[in-house]
Amino acid sequence: MTTDAGDAPLTVDELAARAGVSVRTVRFYGSKGLLPPPVIGPRRVGHYGPDHVARLALIEELQHQGMTLAAIERYLRQLPPGLTPHDLAIHRAVVASWAPDAVDTVPRRELERRAGRSLAAEDLERLTAMNVITEAGADTFRVDSGLLRLGVQLLDVPLSQEAILAARKVLIEHSRAAAHELSQVFRGEVAERDARDVKSLSAHMHPLVVQALLTTFQRSLREELSEWVTRPEPAGPGSGTD
Repeated sequence: MTTDAGDAPLTVDELAARAGVSVRTVRFYGSKGLLPPPVIGPRRVGHYGPDHVARLALIEELQHQGMTLAAIERYLRQLPPGLTPHDLAIHRAVVASWAPDAVDTVPRRELERRAGRSLAAEDLERLTAMNVITEAGADTFRVDSGLLRLGVQLLDVPLSQEAILAARKVLIEHSRAAAHELSQVFRGEVAERDARDVKSLSAHMHPLVVQALLTTFQRSLREELSEWVTRPEPAGPGSGTD
């Protein structure tokens, strides 16, 4: 169990309260192996950490998407080992994207409640630029619920708005290209099937493809960043050796 600075260990009651589920649910997930066991502290009290909070949130999201416990168990078993709470949060965000697009029109107070923080004019401008929200009227906004959590997290990333938008453009272009090429691969498999079979195959392939893309991208990005960090700085003018 990893514990970040400032994250005090939680009892099972505190974990359940944090996740909005019952203690019985937490214990049930643990008995099924969906949650790792707690660290046993003094007086034989189990202590839980950020890993448990993030994994429990992921399990709840998977259930919300209609997956059975058996399917959830298979999904969790396929996750790479050693995932951090942040990694698990990314997986949860991807799982949430399986749901149909949800765009709501809400007043600013409700938008801030969903964001979990107050939003200054600059924050609203950045969220608008990222297409997370659009102004719908006086202090009213249309919000893409699937993107809101990510957009709010990006508000605190020390990157310029231009860099974030450039990264978004790259991701959209390459994800569309990947989706097109994958659709061509699967097209031959469904050509002779009726509409019901095609819909069923699509429902099963969606989470699997998203999972595969996420895992592949995480590994590729980790390798790219590692190479970038360890790559020697290019020699400047006049810095050559005699």
